[in-house]
Amino acid sequence: MENKTVASNFIKNIVVEDLESGNYQQIVTRFPPEPNGYLHIGHAKSIVLNFELADEFKGKTNLRFDDTNPLKEDTEYVESIKEDVKWLGYDWDNLCFASNYFAEIYERAVLLIKKGHAYVDDLSAEQIREYRGTLTAPGKESPYRNRTVEENLELFEQMKQGKFKDGEKVVRAKIDMASPNINMRDPLIYRISYATHHNTGNEWCVYPLYAFAHPLEDAIEGVTHSICTLEFEDQRPFYNWVVEQCEMESRPKQIEFARLNLTNMVMSKRKLKQLVDEGVVDGWDDPRMPTISGLRRKGYTPEAIRTFCREIGVAKSNSLVDAQMLEHFIREDLKLKAPRTMGVIQPLKLVITNYPEGQVEMLEAENNPENPEMGTRQIPFSREIYIERDDFMEDPPKGYHRLFPGNEVRLKHAYFVKCNEVIKDELGQVTEIHCTYDPETKSGSGFTGRKVKGTIHWVEATQSIPAEFRLYEPLILDDDQDEEKSFLENINEHSMEVLQGFVEPNMKTAKSQDKFQFFRHGYFNVDPKHTTEDKIVFNRIVSLKSSFKIGK
Repeated sequence: MENKTVASNFIKNIVVEDLESGNYQQIVTRFPPEPNGYLHIGHAKSIVLNFELADEFKGKTNLRFDDTNPLKEDTEYVESIKEDVKWLGYDWDNLCFASNYFAEIYERAVLLIKKGHAYVDDLSAEQIREYRGTLTAPGKESPYRNRTVEENLELFEQMKQGKFKDGEKVVRAKIDMASPNINMRDPLIYRISYATHHNTGNEWCVYPLYAFAHPLEDAIEGVTHSICTLEFEDQRPFYNWVVEQCEMESRPKQIEFARLNLTNMVMSKRKLKQLVDEGVVDGWDDPRMPTISGLRRKGYTPEAIRTFCREIGVAKSNSLVDAQMLEHFIREDLKLKAPRTMGVIQPLKLVITNYPEGQVEMLEAENNPENPEMGTRQIPFSREIYIERDDFMEDPPKGYHRLFPGNEVRLKHAYFVKCNEVIKDELGQVTEIHCTYDPETKSGSGFTGRKVKGTIHWVEATQSIPAEFRLYEPLILDDDQDEEKSFLENINEHSMEVLQGFVEPNMKTAKSQDKFQFFRHGYFNVDPKHTTEDKIVFNRIVSLKSSFKIGK
């Protein structure tokens, strides 16, 4: 049974203190994605934190779509996000959309104008940037900053009615152009956009900026703890200003924590979308992508992802987590769940010359030696089998214990075989090896006459099932933080290797998303996208071993 109690951290301590002091009677959190892309593993950390924190204190969690930018948002993203949250094992108390609050958000902007805390500005986007100043120099006030309340109200109404072009006018909060925090230098709160919105259609042509809408959404929903990542820390004064000046009844508390960064992974929706749009990957669910849908297709389980998110903890400073830690948790989750089986991904035919022609023998094999309750299966064995090409060497180095001329090895679950002859084609490539077997050495027979140093896996040739194996390496070669360098320059051209091999005949009943451990190769998942009735495709989730150790 999973432990869903959130480990002690600074956010949990704040929640406990707020409840004990009576600041809040019930905890309400929210997961607020913008529907402009698919969720990735970094979002999973936020999902686990928000839902489990509320669950522990018998509170509520809303799934809210921050859909304030119609130019980038799409219903496809909305549906994918809902699917991912459900798949991870969570259910929201309320499904909310920022767009459902557009009328109220508009009225709060009108209130700011009436109080003299907002104005309509005619400066261009470039001029606004120039007027804003720098970290060391104060900003300069817009010449339109001191318009009368009546003029601002009339212009804002005309903006709403579609009387102006895109970018012709904006609404800005009137705060302090000399503030040391640039976010307080009259930030934009509304802009004009004639794009069709996925939820409201063409009802609106003015839309609130995220930084203005977000605190209002939290307050409207009664969110108590608005948990976000560190890049919003400098926005907190504006967040609090909006809640106070808009006279919201509910007063949420914004708390920032470090976002998840993983080695050899892109954690930016903009960059992930670029990978999809430019055809670098096979869609948002490509198994090389750090998206939740990509991890799901690769074969990750929600249990492994949840455990990973809990174990990395919640911190106040950014850090880089080794991706091997995520791999560790999927191995731990699958080792007792996944049936063991044999698959040959680069086949080489082996003929047992002294085995009776036409005879097929059924051998018993355990399904998972670490979980005896999974029982056993029957696998066929005959004169012709396939082994891995790299399990044979004609001229092996010292210490090589697999097949080579004159050497004897054990076939997993079967017999000892000895290599006697090597068959090659006209180019000198090995196409077949001939061996003899010792019928006294059958696995489970108790044979103790002699020992061999190597054990290799195999599949019977006449009944085996053709299969495609996709082996993955990191999509990003390194973690170069040079902002001037395109991340596409670090793409690993060899991030996917596609091989054609064979699996045991009982795999013909394998279904989409079934998971197996192939002897020596690792854990694999039946690909849900490319597997058909005529072809089974396996994605390697993870290899069997890693150098990573928890706590190293």
